[in-house]
Amino acid sequence: MITIALIGAGGKMGYRLSRNLKGSNFSVKHVEVSEQGRARLKEELEIECLDVERAVPGADVVILAVPDTLVGKISHQLSPMMESGTMVITLDAAAPFAGHLPARDDLTYFVTHPCHPSIFNDETEMEAKKDFFGGYKATQHIVSALMQGPEESYALGEEIARTIYAPVGRSHRVSVDEMALLEPGLSETVCATLLAVMREAMDEVVSRGVSQQCARDFLLGHMNILGAVIFDEQPGAFSDACNKAIENGKPLLMRDDWKRVFEREEIAESIRRIT
Repeated sequence: MITIALIGAGGKMGYRLSRNLKGSNFSVKHVEVSEQGRARLKEELEIECLDVERAVPGADVVILAVPDTLVGKISHQLSPMMESGTMVITLDAAAPFAGHLPARDDLTYFVTHPCHPSIFNDETEMEAKKDFFGGYKATQHIVSALMQGPEESYALGEEIARTIYAPVGRSHRVSVDEMALLEPGLSETVCATLLAVMREAMDEVVSRGVSQQCARDFLLGHMNILGAVIFDEQPGAFSDACNKAIENGKPLLMRDDWKRVFEREEIAESIRRIT
């Protein structure tokens, strides 16, 4: 049985992983430094935590369920305890992309991240419909990268990824650079920013006299149908008036060179700020 040392087992992400790994085909040693996190694991999942010195030595896999800003520091602290051939899994591409992992050729580095449940899905149960984050009831897709290590290690990494993010639909294999394009590039720099602007736009309409509920209903409904057409979820075409509004609105809202956010140096600078 593969032994996993889960670092940060009682944190926001670590708790989700602890829950999904419970009863799996893996033997898990849980490490959590906060008393609150340790207490939650014991009370809700009946999990007892170990000190890192007992969990990491001899582990086949070490999962770093810790903030991006701590991945480098913690991985270097744990490195002397890791045996040759150990797989280190990070849950985000930021620290690996930035070169924050220990320079050890004898370790396998695997990076995996959830896509989160799609806004277009066929979930019918209420718990699944309300599982916006994923890793609980709603099916989500995942992306994974084998950063270094033998090719045969990918299968183990993907099996663990499918377990910690379950239920999983599609599993996409990418490179670390491609994962960095997806996040922070696509999902945060572009998507989160534009969604924040959309919320500000809704609030501006409210400030000009439209009721908050009316503006919210109108915006979210249009996001649904417009998104379905734009992302080929439903065949259709926008009206001439809508196309003209897009043509006139884009120069007002977007810089001509906005796609430079995907240039490697821009991604690297974004990750530098994150980590």
